[in-house]
Amino acid sequence: MFSKKDGFVSGIEMGARLFKEVGLQVTGIGKDGDFYSAGQTVLEARGSAEKIHSIYKTVQNILEYSSGITNRVRAITKQIEAANSKAKVAVTRKHFPGTKTISLNAALLGGAIVHRAGLSESILVFDQHRVFCKDPVSAVRMAKKQEPEKKIAVEVENEEEGIQYIHAGADIIQCERFNPEALKAFVVKARNIRNDVIINAAGGINDTNAYEYALTCADVLVTSC
Repeated sequence: MFSKKDGFVSGIEMGARLFKEVGLQVTGIGKDGDFYSAGQTVLEARGSAEKIHSIYKTVQNILEYSSGITNRVRAITKQIEAANSKAKVAVTRKHFPGTKTISLNAALLGGAIVHRAGLSESILVFDQHRVFCKDPVSAVRMAKKQEPEKKIAVEVENEEEGIQYIHAGADIIQCERFNPEALKAFVVKARNIRNDVIINAAGGINDTNAYEYALTCADVLVTSC
C-alpha cells in the first residue's frame, strides 16, 4: 500500500493489525503520522489472494479516512503556528458511528486535542438545551454550585450572551460562528471580566480561515475539519 500523493499518513498500525488478524504476514510497516511522498510504500503484507481480498479494502478505507483527518488538522495547525498563536485545535465528536478510535487517533497525529471524548466529560449548555429552560443563566449558576468538579461550557451566538454566562460562572464560552473581528473584540472584553475564562471559537473553522481566527487570541479553535 502506498500514498498516491504527498502527505501525512495515519491508520497504518491499525491496518497492520487487521492484516495479521486474517493471517497475512506484514513485511513492511511505516510510522503513523509521518510524511510520505507519492508512491512511497507505507504498509506491505503477503499471503494468499483469498486472505488479501478479504481485508485489503477495509485497510485502504481506514488509511484514507485517517489520513484525510490528519492532513486537514496539520493544515490548520500550520496556520496557527504561522500566526504565532498558542491556540489549540480541538476536534468535535462528529465522526461516523463506530469510528471514534480511528477518528480521534488520526486527529491527535495531526496535532489536535480532543474536544471531548464523551458527553459526560463536561456540562454542555447549548441552544438546544436553553430553549427548554425558563432561566438558563440561573441554571448555569446552579450547575456551577452543584458540580464544582466539572467544567461548564456554554455555546453563545453573540457578545451579550457571552458576557451573561461569564458572570454566571461558565468556565468555557464557545463562540458559535463569530467572525474574526467580533471574536477578537469579545476576547478582550471577556478577559477584562474574568481572566480565567476559556474562549473557544467554533463553527465553520477550517484550513482556509484558521489563520484569521488564530489572531483573535481565542484559546481553542473547534473544528470537525
